[in-house]
Amino acid sequence: MRKLLLGLSALTLATASAAAAQDPGPAAPVQYEVAFPNATHREARITATFRKVPKGVLQLRMSRSSPGRYAIHEFAKNVYQVTAVDGAGKPLKVERTEPYGWSVSGHDGTVKVTYTLYADRGDGTYSQIDTTHAHLNMPATFLWAVGYDDKSIRVRFERADPSWKIATQLPPVAGQPDSFWAPNLQYFMDSPTELSAMTMREWKVTDKGRDYTFRLALHHPGTEADADTFAEKLKAIVPEHIKVFGELPKFDYGEYTFIADYMPQITGDGMEHRNSTFISQPRSLFRGNFSQLGTASHELFHAWNVERIRPAELEPFDFTKANPTPSLWLAEGFTQYYGPLLIRRAGQSTTDEYLAGLSSTLNGVVNGPGRLYGSPQEMSLRAPFVDAAAALDPVNPNIFTSYYPYGAVIGLALDLQLRGRDKPLSLDDFMKQMWRAHGVTEKPYTPADVRAALAKTTGDQAFADAFFKASIEGSALPDFAPLLERAGLKLRPKAPKKAWLGAARVKVSGTELLLDAPPAPNSPLYGAGVEVGDRIISIGRFVFANESDWIDALDRLKPGEATTVTFFQRGQLRQAPLTIAADPTLEVVRFEKADLKPTEAQLAFRKAWLGAEIEAAK
Repeated sequence: MRKLLLGLSALTLATASAAAAQDPGPAAPVQYEVAFPNATHREARITATFRKVPKGVLQLRMSRSSPGRYAIHEFAKNVYQVTAVDGAGKPLKVERTEPYGWSVSGHDGTVKVTYTLYADRGDGTYSQIDTTHAHLNMPATFLWAVGYDDKSIRVRFERADPSWKIATQLPPVAGQPDSFWAPNLQYFMDSPTELSAMTMREWKVTDKGRDYTFRLALHHPGTEADADTFAEKLKAIVPEHIKVFGELPKFDYGEYTFIADYMPQITGDGMEHRNSTFISQPRSLFRGNFSQLGTASHELFHAWNVERIRPAELEPFDFTKANPTPSLWLAEGFTQYYGPLLIRRAGQSTTDEYLAGLSSTLNGVVNGPGRLYGSPQEMSLRAPFVDAAAALDPVNPNIFTSYYPYGAVIGLALDLQLRGRDKPLSLDDFMKQMWRAHGVTEKPYTPADVRAALAKTTGDQAFADAFFKASIEGSALPDFAPLLERAGLKLRPKAPKKAWLGAARVKVSGTELLLDAPPAPNSPLYGAGVEVGDRIISIGRFVFANESDWIDALDRLKPGEATTVTFFQRGQLRQAPLTIAADPTLEVVRFEKADLKPTEAQLAFRKAWLGAEIEAAK
């Protein structure tokens, strides 16, 4: 996610990152040297040199937040053995004055700081170092100096293994192998870098008379054929992404890189960046059946939506705190909607496969309890509490619906409503309007700007106002059944004869069956007063000693059946009446699978929305 740093204007940094065509040369004010002499023990040794330092104390910091994430992350905890010298090699006093930074005094205008970094979480936020690779997320890796935000940067990497290659969106330094540069700290911090014995694939995409290089940098245990297959799938989805907005972003250095890490020690994730993305999964491409394409599609869509069409609240980006915005339902949620949709349009999944995923997303939001507690804007503002955030005290999971599926369902609702208008439009038309107004110009948007864009797209201010009031500021959703019927799709209960109690997760401790998740509000267990951690002894004549007993009871209990539940709750034996409910899980299927015949108009609507049918997934 492209975000700006403290004290710099959006215009300054947008101009700097896009227009800086010249390597700053050896005299770059900030220079980093990165080596891995102790990679087997997850350590890097990093030297940072700051030149033309003003008189007085130089303040050094490690970030507490990272581009694309919204919670606090304490990167400074993994930095130690910090020392410094001046330009003549004289040792300087380094004082740790706070948990997140250091002060250096007595310098001669140059400060050279050396430190050890421990890194062992490979995902889109943290760094991981071992003998197979070094995945470096910049805020988790590099300390920075206060006052140097707009200074150019050079970085040189020392490979721990001769077979390692380097993948990054940073432009290379001419004539200096393994060296790269950034026009400012903002671009540098947004540029994750992978060093490993990776497999590379490249292809060209021409858009509006300009050639762009797309690159797959793949670190994986698979075969060359696996890499070829995945590259072909990526090639197939790129044109569908372009169609939504009408053009590619003008990537600053003419390149876009998929940095993909599919190793067993990695953590599953995806993170967008201005001219690249980092995507990871501990399963190989073969074991994952190339399902990694889903994350790649999501992150590629971010090259437009968030990297250039971006919420105003994220600018300037402050690396010292959490950065919330009420617009993640659009920034992340609409991206979540389009990721699998564009895979379907590209013919890389079948309609039934797409609908299976859509069913899960739609069911989770419609039947989930979170909407009782807040709108999409409210859920967006809770991101600092949930986006890879950590807390010791338990959190009620029923009060939150993630802005990812929430926004995806809003995108579905808006798309189907626009397509059903007298003069049909689509969500693609809305995204093109957002691109023209806020992407091409890189003018950050506010919620009011989004409402205005919807009004301009439709030519109907009343529609835009009503939609925002009901489904963005409020938590209402439309009746999806008639909307989906326009595409010859049936929304129906998946298992209406199956018993449902409000919580499916249980765990066994000896011969005790414990509820392992809070029950949903308005569910049978919730109404009976059962809570997470309670030991359930029996429901009616079904007595529980193991998980098989629980599964058997759910199979044999009938919706509408009145009975009792007996349970221990924090040392007290309790019994309460319980009425079995029907499983509310929803699914979306084609009319053809529901013994219904779609009309030609319905099939045409479906094709315009989902793309042409295919026999099987490629």
